[in-house]
Amino acid sequence: MLNNLMKKYALSRQGAIDFIKTSMLCALTDVLLMFPVSLLYLLVEDLLKGKVPTAHAIFYIVGTIVILILLAVTHYFRYNYGFFTTYKESGLRRISLAERLRKLPLSFFGKRDLSDLTTVILNDETVLEHNFSHVMPQFVGSIISTCIIAIGLFFFNWKLALAALWVLPITLLIVGTSGKVQNKFNKKKNDAVLECSDGIQECIELSKELKANNCEKEYLEQLDKKIKSVEKESLFAELGVAIFVMSGSLLLKLGIGTVAVVGSYLLVHQEITVMTFFMFLLVVSRIYEPMGGTLINLAVVISQKLNIERMNAFKEYKVQEGTTELNNKGYDIEFKNVGFSYQKEEAILKDVSFVAKQGEVTALVGPSGSGKTTVSKLCARFWDTRKGQITLGGMDIGKVDPETLLQNYAIVFQDVNLFDNTILENIRIGKKGATEEEVLRASKEANCDDFIKRLPEGYHTVIGENGCNLSGGERQRISIARAILKDAPIILLDEATASLDAENETQIQEALSKLVKNKTVLIIAHRMRTVTNVDKVVVMKEGIVAEAGSPAELLKKNGIFKDMVEKQKESAYWNLTDIKEI
Repeated sequence: MLNNLMKKYALSRQGAIDFIKTSMLCALTDVLLMFPVSLLYLLVEDLLKGKVPTAHAIFYIVGTIVILILLAVTHYFRYNYGFFTTYKESGLRRISLAERLRKLPLSFFGKRDLSDLTTVILNDETVLEHNFSHVMPQFVGSIISTCIIAIGLFFFNWKLALAALWVLPITLLIVGTSGKVQNKFNKKKNDAVLECSDGIQECIELSKELKANNCEKEYLEQLDKKIKSVEKESLFAELGVAIFVMSGSLLLKLGIGTVAVVGSYLLVHQEITVMTFFMFLLVVSRIYEPMGGTLINLAVVISQKLNIERMNAFKEYKVQEGTTELNNKGYDIEFKNVGFSYQKEEAILKDVSFVAKQGEVTALVGPSGSGKTTVSKLCARFWDTRKGQITLGGMDIGKVDPETLLQNYAIVFQDVNLFDNTILENIRIGKKGATEEEVLRASKEANCDDFIKRLPEGYHTVIGENGCNLSGGERQRISIARAILKDAPIILLDEATASLDAENETQIQEALSKLVKNKTVLIIAHRMRTVTNVDKVVVMKEGIVAEAGSPAELLKKNGIFKDMVEKQKESAYWNLTDIKEI
């Protein structure tokens, strides 16, 4: 039972236990609320006899006090389990989702839109938090209490019980069968919300490009259509729920009428007493109140199915796992017949084999889309290979925990990501607990010190979201400083000097050359002059290794590498006149 609840409602084991307790307390509260009806029934019966005996009066007073105390106690525990434990469960679920994010491969993020992920973590979790504090326990509790009260009614008079309860199964059936319709409307609404969120986020991120290309008006018109689509689909979703819920609620009202008609008939034929008739009218008026809420809750329970499915898909996605013990002998990186594809039908790497040796600089070159960046990310296990094997010092990296593996890597990719924090803390990310002196030393080696000192607060300057207050070259040098600070045995550089001018590029190359000794260095570059002094060049083309060897060896061949070098030499002498003639 617990396992079913955990899977069906994305709960932890403790969360499932707390949900059961809360549902039982809700049922107990509903049953206790029927006790005042019993006291009222007995009191009216005494009043019809002409007087209320003293003993009976004491019983009514004590009974009322006891019921109030019991209701206070049950409400206390109900709210404690229904709210406090739910919020605790919600916090644990958010933490577990965040922890799972660390272990998910990058392929997961490539398949899911960022707005979609944000919706799962924030909106879907908020929906579940609300439902399990305000809806689900009350829903289950009202069903249990209604069944208990219904059994009691049958003991009094089965005919009146049938007259009172026949509407309940029909009403539940009406709302219950609305699941497909509600899910259809809710899916359309969720898709519209995600598309609108994407549009708003894209509009904010690309506002500069939109202004530069005079596309603001057209883009905002499209965004306005997406916003109106959200409004339309939300109205349809609400209408889809309301049709079934209101139909069920109206049907419930017939129960009171049925009891009145059947009760009157039985009373005329002296099959029941006036007090029995009176009691049934009281009970029916009370029993339909929680059931009315149950109908609305049932609609909410049905509509939350999409939220739970999305969250379970997140939780059930296969994580990258492996041993936390390293048994590598050295730091040679070897690709053995590696194949990889982001989409099953399109192979990015087909049969890649090469060795990047420790103590050497290996450069990956080739046309755009040849698979260079994919190779660098595979060797850090950001993705797992589809076929073949990648080893680090003879150790299969596919069997090593990614976080353990990445302790050996210092990485500088083409796209630099910085945090809205000080420059000091952005560099310190490279090495947890690094002293300020270590950060300053790495900064100087990465040629960051000069421009940092010109900032208002130096190393304590907050650089804005993703370093928006810095230039592209400055952001990239901070990223390089991180790698220098980490001082890992393996260095991955993907277009590390792409945003630097010639002078700074030379200085960075000199700084990076200090890290090469006894380390494995893998560089991805498009500019051939950056790989002139490397030990080995691996030329990629259409997902395979087309050529491999030292720069000197490859220049002697009339191959791809020599052709790329010659074309870049020719382009170095281009000027505006040449472009005009072309």
